[in-house]
Amino acid sequence: MVKETIRVYARVKPLGRRQQAGIYSVDDDEKSLSSLEIIVPRDLADGFVNNKRESYVFKFQKIFDQEAKQDVVFDNIAKPVAECVLAGYNGTIFAYGQTGSGKTFTITGGAERYSDRGIIPRTLSYIFDQLQKDSSKVYTTHVSYLEIYNECGYDLLDPRHEASRLEDLPKVTIMEDPDQNIHLKNLSLQQATNEEEALNLLFLGDTNRMIAETPMNQASTRSHCIFTIHISSKEPGSATIRHSKLHLVDLAGSERVAKTGVGGHLLTEAKYINLSLHYLEQVIIALAEKNRSHIPYRNSMMTSVLRDSLGGNCVTTMIATLSIDKRNIDESISTCRFAQRVALIKNEAVLNEEIDPRLMIVQLKKEIQDLKDELALVTGKQRTSELSQEELLELDELIETFLEDNDPDSTLDVGADMRKIKYCFIHVKQLMNHSKISDKKMLSQHISEEKDTNKEAGEEELKKLKELLQQRDNEINILVNMLKKEKKKAQDALFQLNAASAGSTVLEQSLSINLEESWSPSSCFSLKDAKDFSSSVHRLPFLSRQTGGKMSLGCQEAFEVFKQDHADSITIEDSKQLLKQRFTEAKCLGEKLNQVRNKINHLKGEITQRHIQRAALAVSSPSEELNTLDPVEEKLRMQIEEEKKSYKTMLNHLKGLKVEIEHLQLLMEKVKMKLQKDFEVWWSEEAKNLQKEKPEMVSSPNTATVYPQFIKSSQHLSTNSFSETTRVSSNEDPAGKNNSITSSNPTSKTREETYLGYSEGKTNQAPPTSSTSIPLTGDSQADADILAFIKARQNILQKKGKSCQKIGSQTKISSTAF
Repeated sequence: MVKETIRVYARVKPLGRRQQAGIYSVDDDEKSLSSLEIIVPRDLADGFVNNKRESYVFKFQKIFDQEAKQDVVFDNIAKPVAECVLAGYNGTIFAYGQTGSGKTFTITGGAERYSDRGIIPRTLSYIFDQLQKDSSKVYTTHVSYLEIYNECGYDLLDPRHEASRLEDLPKVTIMEDPDQNIHLKNLSLQQATNEEEALNLLFLGDTNRMIAETPMNQASTRSHCIFTIHISSKEPGSATIRHSKLHLVDLAGSERVAKTGVGGHLLTEAKYINLSLHYLEQVIIALAEKNRSHIPYRNSMMTSVLRDSLGGNCVTTMIATLSIDKRNIDESISTCRFAQRVALIKNEAVLNEEIDPRLMIVQLKKEIQDLKDELALVTGKQRTSELSQEELLELDELIETFLEDNDPDSTLDVGADMRKIKYCFIHVKQLMNHSKISDKKMLSQHISEEKDTNKEAGEEELKKLKELLQQRDNEINILVNMLKKEKKKAQDALFQLNAASAGSTVLEQSLSINLEESWSPSSCFSLKDAKDFSSSVHRLPFLSRQTGGKMSLGCQEAFEVFKQDHADSITIEDSKQLLKQRFTEAKCLGEKLNQVRNKINHLKGEITQRHIQRAALAVSSPSEELNTLDPVEEKLRMQIEEEKKSYKTMLNHLKGLKVEIEHLQLLMEKVKMKLQKDFEVWWSEEAKNLQKEKPEMVSSPNTATVYPQFIKSSQHLSTNSFSETTRVSSNEDPAGKNNSITSSNPTSKTREETYLGYSEGKTNQAPPTSSTSIPLTGDSQADADILAFIKARQNILQKKGKSCQKIGSQTKISSTAF
């Protein structure tokens, strides 16, 4: 492995006849690097202060002045790289500079004289001379010539180049393998057995290059060209092959469009050239930075091809061509700065060796045959690649016997033959797969049968649910019709009241307003409430058991009223308060116990620390006695004893509180169970009483006599006073007159408010229809629910009718006085 920075050289182009030379000096020191100093005098115009830098100094490996010959340039620059390539390392030589500074002349050479040959022909001549001298190895040489024009690659050695336009030729594309090695597609690799063939290929590529006349150069190359020499070497009888390649790069010259004034097609070419050189500079800057993680090689085709040459596995050399003319002095300084950046890049060149695959195959075949002969000699049997039919049958019997044997210590012995061992494994694997497939089939059949059974059960369940849904729809329709009839009768009754009190316009307006409020959707009970009521008459006493302890809304309200009036309610509340106090005391005692325990532990820690200190003191001064009593330690022990006594006292108190809390909890549980049982007994008795009254409801004339009495007693009733008085009575009812009703029958108020949509100030409900005209469903349970609903509604309206009579008499007196 060769680790070194890129070698940078400078070459100064001779001046033309009409060119004015700039001021520069070259300092060639054989011991150290050569230095080039360029002096730019200041422009001392009147009235201006110019602080521009005058002197620029740059270091190079060697500087070739205007008189330097081509052979000297080759010996110093290209010859060391060519020797590394012959040794098996990769090499690169590239020239960089502005247009017209002598890059192509340095790399390719001039065509006028033989002595003007450039680096490429001289390198070819040197390499083939060395190959002819070295007879210890077998060499193979190939040549390729790539042109990058307007960021598109073309093969300059393609025979179709002269007959076709550049756009019609196949383009060279970049391919990258998993190891990030670059491969160029459509780039031909021509074999060259001697120097003459290689030079002919070079001249063919030079004639196909893109050349144009510009103001800076009469024959300016408008593309980047990379001439590559591939060398393979191998010693006779050795399996190692060495591959190496040498890139000889002639970059297109950078130019300032403002200075050259080019346009049209030349301007487009200049844009692509400057852009690719800009990407090359970005790569150089990124490689010069130490902590840079990403190198932008893929920005241009040229940097992708030269990836190994820049910071990779290659021995790289750069030639900076300078045109020391007054017009071009700024571009020359820029080229020198670029060269200084390139000089900071380090490459690691590795010897490119690999094993010849053809020779390796021959060696492996020979080794296999030797092993077969040795094995046959040891075993006494000549083995073939395949097992015979008899051996296969014998192995099948052995496998079956091994699988059927229940002995865990049994073994399958087939000998030291890998063919038989592999066959046994394959055969066992096939048996296992076959058993898995059969198990899957049986499982799928079982699953399909279960699906069929579940499908039939689901269909039956769906049928039952549909029948139940139809029954509930019939019940709802019946209740809706009943509500419509009741609404109509209520409207007729209110109309009669309006006619009786026609003398007061204000009362009529308030009556219409209250009529709309009383029949608003919030005051009328919904269909859902009616359905809940009809289904709760028979089933509410047992609802808590059927639904796992969850009661319906009406049952819960009835339970709350029952609990308030129960004799044990005061006992429950007192027990709750006492239990809360005991819990608070227990919590405080627990916190105090934790504090005392922490204090005891702290005191014990101080005693231990005191022992350690006394032991250390005894070691340092042996005259001290450890058996003497320590007053501090005695004081700490007394404190611990006092804390322990208080801890025991509080702990005994806490245990007593715990026993008392458990006793209170048990007592409350017993009281709650008794309360729940009493409520269930009372609820079931109420349900039985309702069931007994159902036959009387059908023939009872009360339904026909209640409502005329209600209408008659409220003929002189004003709507405003009626609604206000009703609101007052309903607000005062729980604490006043209706206490006896609530205590004797707690469910009456709950049913009124829950199932009939009763609300404060809105008691103007329509009278129900006669029981003889009620349409029934035919279902005994549904019919019983409907009749129970009507019975409950009648009881409520009867109670409200009595209060309305009293209110009517009061309002009649007030209206007469008015």
